Amino acid sequence: MILREGERVRALVYGDVDLNLIDGSAIWAQGMVQALQAAGVEVTLVLKAPVRTGRLVEPLERLAGVTVRRRPDDATASLTVEEAAGLLTELDAERPYDLVVVRGKRLAVRLTATPLAGRLWTYLTDVPQTVAELDGKTRGELAAVARASRFLLCQTEELRCHLEGVLHKAAGKCVLFPPVVALPEGLEPAADRTPGRPLRLVYTGKFAPRWNTYEMTALPRRLAAQEVDAELHMIGDKIHHDRKDPGFSRRMRVALESTPGLTWHGGHPRAEAMRVSAGCDVGLSWRHPELDASLELSTKVLEMGALGLPVVLNRTPMHENLLGADYPLFAATEDDVVDVLAAVTDPEVYALARRRCLDAARSFSLDAAAGRLRTYLRQAFPPPLGGGDGTGDRTRIVVAGHDLKFFTRLLDHIGALPDVEMRVDRWPALGTHDPEVSAELAEWADVIICEWCGPNAVWYSEWRKKHGRPDQRLIVRLHRFELYGAWPGRLDIDLIDQVVCVSPSYAELTRKMTGWPAEKITVIPNWVDVAQFDRAKLPGAEFHLGMIGIAPWRKRLDLAVDVLEELRRRDPRFTLFVKSKLPWDLPWIWNRTEEREAFEALFRRIRRSPLLARSVVFDPAGPDVAAWLRRIGFVLSTSDDESFHLAPAEGMASGAVPALLPWPGADTIYDRRWIHASPPAMAEGIAATVAEGRWNEARAQARAEVARSYALDLVGERWVELLRPSSAAAAARTPTTCPAPAPSA
Repeated sequence: MILREGERVRALVYGDVDLNLIDGSAIWAQGMVQALQAAGVEVTLVLKAPVRTGRLVEPLERLAGVTVRRRPDDATASLTVEEAAGLLTELDAERPYDLVVVRGKRLAVRLTATPLAGRLWTYLTDVPQTVAELDGKTRGELAAVARASRFLLCQTEELRCHLEGVLHKAAGKCVLFPPVVALPEGLEPAADRTPGRPLRLVYTGKFAPRWNTYEMTALPRRLAAQEVDAELHMIGDKIHHDRKDPGFSRRMRVALESTPGLTWHGGHPRAEAMRVSAGCDVGLSWRHPELDASLELSTKVLEMGALGLPVVLNRTPMHENLLGADYPLFAATEDDVVDVLAAVTDPEVYALARRRCLDAARSFSLDAAAGRLRTYLRQAFPPPLGGGDGTGDRTRIVVAGHDLKFFTRLLDHIGALPDVEMRVDRWPALGTHDPEVSAELAEWADVIICEWCGPNAVWYSEWRKKHGRPDQRLIVRLHRFELYGAWPGRLDIDLIDQVVCVSPSYAELTRKMTGWPAEKITVIPNWVDVAQFDRAKLPGAEFHLGMIGIAPWRKRLDLAVDVLEELRRRDPRFTLFVKSKLPWDLPWIWNRTEEREAFEALFRRIRRSPLLARSVVFDPAGPDVAAWLRRIGFVLSTSDDESFHLAPAEGMASGAVPALLPWPGADTIYDRRWIHASPPAMAEGIAATVAEGRWNEARAQARAEVARSYALDLVGERWVELLRPSSAAAAARTPTTCPAPAPSA
């Protein structure tokens, strides 16, 4: 991938892993380098340990554009965290890298205090996987890693949702990078196969108590008692020394060396290990139940699937999502393993299990991994604002505001432009700031963006009147609530280059209420990070309604409750989930008598109704909306009034169906097919969509609509056009319209 004219993106890669041992972490390092190279990146891999066997390293050294930094010939020990941090920093100082991929929490924490911060692409696995295990110290360390990382690479959707739920700073930065499965050249799964006689079982990886490797050695004997002739092949040379079971390593080695029906192949290069596995019939990845809650996915399972081997493994939600709840080779106990292996000798059972594993593995190919990385690279390295190679003068941009939640990803997008330097003037409250800091930033800036047309816009416009330069520009983004305040009336519109509204109806309303010239007002809609929200739905989602934000009262939770009540009269599976601060958490709302009394009456109604009492679930507000939406099948918008209402768009991106009441301007933002005349009509539409089996079709249409109209890259480009110096004059001629929704069928 080209970053600058004649130069490729350069990546520095380090994993806290030993590439002399074949295990999941070592294979991760190999797969990451291969995927980056396939994505067009120039890669430098720094090794932690001296090379004792080149079976994983040497294939990488043969790749064009890949440099492997080995330990010195006289080195005998692996790098410590401090040594690794020092070496990576030194290499970067010689010639800075564009991104730094690291694996290992301790190293990532250490790198947050180095010049590499901001360029880290951190791969996290060694983190607490339950809330109970996450103490304050660890939470603080992970928050620092999230701040210092451009992306947090997550192996599974489960890990991504977990991190976003416990670490709000991770939301929006977590992206998927599943295991990479790359078959050696010339090794392809057979078009068809049947279980052999004897049945050849295979395990590859480390030998450890919770991986049930010692129990596996009994399988040939146990199967013989079931009149199933079987042999077991085990590949690997890493035998775990367990403090809780000091005798394990000796028992394991004795079993490997002397068990009848077992062939121990020892350690092999990855390609050779896969060739041995390809000659077997069934893979083993059955583990201790303690690992069922793991948020990681075994690379070995995917490799065996890619080879056309069905795999015996534990039943977990992750594995059910991967292979289907009816996959025939799930096992919990040793007896279960024996039973499913006896059953898999049936050609029909074998064919079903094999097909499921093959289909699952296709999503984890090297091509798929390279495609994901290309998407992240385009996001991290957009083309320059001023065109050319990005090496010319830099545009200095200040973003000022008290609440940037609607601007966060635009900050990332604009700040990533190679010829832009960005600073933020964060006001602690709506009308509170440090005038000296603001004045210093205003003096420095070429472009000032005021997020919200509030006191910040008034202050910067007054500063510009007294001190502004002719070449400076001031852009103000106006939302709903400011339009009904006093601030627009205090602005001298001649000092504002452009006012940005998020919808056509509010652009027109702004023009009418303020009298500002139409050429000063433009529409750039709110953005939706479609890729972040595109996640598999959880079972039962089609019966789950969702609302995001219920205060103030004009959001009309009461009308959503009307819809739920009508639906539950037909089907008790319907449930309403609410993700929001509650009204008493917002003093400016709760201190208003009419607001407080309306909410109190509604909550009494919910509590006392047999239909509603156990069917409204309140979840805390937070940025983990994408993870929360996995359970939601319909996102409701029942407001009296909205300028844009982002929640339906986020729901659409998640694969939920939007359901709106006709608040003013709704049909200029969303297709009319999603708008219902009344709560009863909305309930009827939702019920029919589910009952008639149209939910999947409707949500696919909704997702396509939001991707076409409000995707982050499209909206980001609209902002880039507005900020581009050559487009400053043209911005005034930008039509005050949002992208048109697709016409109803």
